[in-house]
Amino acid sequence: MEARAHLRYARISPRKVSIVLDLIRGQKLDKALAILKYTPKAASPLLYKLVESAAANAENNHNMDKRALYVAECFVTPGPTLKRIRPRARGSADRELKRTSHVTVVLKEAGAEE
Repeated sequence: MEARAHLRYARISPRKVSIVLDLIRGQKLDKALAILKYTPKAASPLLYKLVESAAANAENNHNMDKRALYVAECFVTPGPTLKRIRPRARGSADRELKRTSHVTVVLKEAGAEE
């Protein structure tokens, strides 16, 4: 059994999110939350909330034991990019790409092989 949580259209670059996801992949739930709480990255508060949501889904929807959960899978895919214009010198313009992310976290119970 697995519990999932999704974060769609987050206004943060997928590259920044993947750095933090690499830290928690495969970790037990309590350790993953501790890592996210004390990691000074912009993606950490968003991912902390997402992992807590996945844990709540596991507990309430699937009757899984919260103490046995671990981060089985976590990945980020790019969402739509917002394209904006910034004025530059001599009447020219630069394009700014404001990237978005879709993040997925999957929690499973340790020892519950299916």
